[in-house]
Amino acid sequence: MPAARPRSIALLLFMLLAAFAAWAWRAGAITVPDRWNPWAPLRIDDTPNLLTRYKLERASTDRDACRTALAQAGMRLSPLEDRSTGAGCGFDHAYLVERSSVGVGTPFALSCRTALSLAMWERHVLQDAAQSHLGTRVARIEHLGSYACRNLYGRAEGRRSRHATADALDIAGFVLEDGRRVRVLGDWPPPAAQAGAPTGHGDAQAEAAFLRAVHEGACAHFDAVLGPDYNAAHADHFHFDRGGGRICR
Repeated sequence: MPAARPRSIALLLFMLLAAFAAWAWRAGAITVPDRWNPWAPLRIDDTPNLLTRYKLERASTDRDACRTALAQAGMRLSPLEDRSTGAGCGFDHAYLVERSSVGVGTPFALSCRTALSLAMWERHVLQDAAQSHLGTRVARIEHLGSYACRNLYGRAEGRRSRHATADALDIAGFVLEDGRRVRVLGDWPPPAAQAGAPTGHGDAQAEAAFLRAVHEGACAHFDAVLGPDYNAAHADHFHFDRGGGRICR
């Protein structure tokens, strides 16, 4: 019982301190930088911190906030009319992505929240990984498409894929500024390399490390990130999506 009293006093002091800090902040006596202010809007260029995911989720559920945040990305976008193309298919508040921060080849449709995650991933993961592992930048993404009214794995029955709501993008590879191509099929690190055993020449190891980094880094910005380690259906691409359960494989 004696030990409980100090804990109660400490809890009370903490609550009083928190209440005072909240009052002082709202009164303007304490200035909190926007990147550490949970109520400030998401800014794509801000270095990610513990509040980034919360701000991303909040922007994802607010049309105006999502549109405002996405405008910072420097993407070339065309808004798409909301539409329903079948049972469980269609999209709401989506854009045709003609160019992200890099080239994309054939334009594709993405919901605002997924386009916002793509912008965050490119800004804070993709180019840093390319510079770190390959000594150059990514010039273009090679993709396998986004919106498609279909079930998971194209099955005749079952749950709709996140592709059916323009909440998913499949990425097969990357073209670098120096002309090199890095593809998921062929350049993804084999099990021996993932375990730390050296395999292949230096370029192959660097490309494998780059793919591993962009895959793992996507997990902070998307809800589901799937690749070759998940199953055979993803042997040739990364699947990034928003709106479903959280998984990183």
